[in-house]
Amino acid sequence: MVPGITHEQAWWDRDLVVAGVDEVGRGAWAGPVTCGAVVLPRDSRIYKLRDSKLLTAEAREVLDDRIRARAVAVGLGHADNTEIDRWGMTRALRVAAHRALDDLGAAVDAVLLDGNFDFIGHRPIRDADRLAEVTTIVHGDAHSASIAAASIVAKVARDALMVAAATDHPHYDFDGNKGYPAPTHIAALDDVGPCDLHRHSWDPILRRTTPSLWEDAALGDWTPGE
Repeated sequence: MVPGITHEQAWWDRDLVVAGVDEVGRGAWAGPVTCGAVVLPRDSRIYKLRDSKLLTAEAREVLDDRIRARAVAVGLGHADNTEIDRWGMTRALRVAAHRALDDLGAAVDAVLLDGNFDFIGHRPIRDADRLAEVTTIVHGDAHSASIAAASIVAKVARDALMVAAATDHPHYDFDGNKGYPAPTHIAALDDVGPCDLHRHSWDPILRRTTPSLWEDAALGDWTPGE
């Protein structure tokens, strides 16, 4: 499916500014969650936009350059693994999205957000006594050109961070799996344990760093009630 501009046009017809927002990295075990925000031009089209997951890495790079050259504004926001551990994923997503919208450098009247859950919440429009309206769109990266563009920008940026991280953390194949639970990543966790980029509050990581009560019991020095 080719994402269109029907959702954007409804705001453009009211002479309002609308941004598409999407996130990547929610399901990874290491690294940040990243949000992209893109305001598309009203008078021209950026062709070949697609959901970033349907594109090759090379195609995403080409489109990322095209988006940055032709969009009205592009913003990025990250919440790193320590913030995810401290706040939980919902708040981390909100922080990353607000950072992306701040990075736009332009006020927006409306946000088109991928999915069915508004993790952005209330957001004042800069220099105005009103709130930007958030519209969630299920499979938004397949239906909205702005969201598809945001998904590409976010994916390219986060992938670059994880490729760079692989230099300092070569065991985990971050340049290949980008922090997601691929077999090479899981095998490295079992072999050498987690690093400082892992989400240490997440169960798959906790199980590899914190002995369970049942493991203690197996050692014979723990009984129920102690």
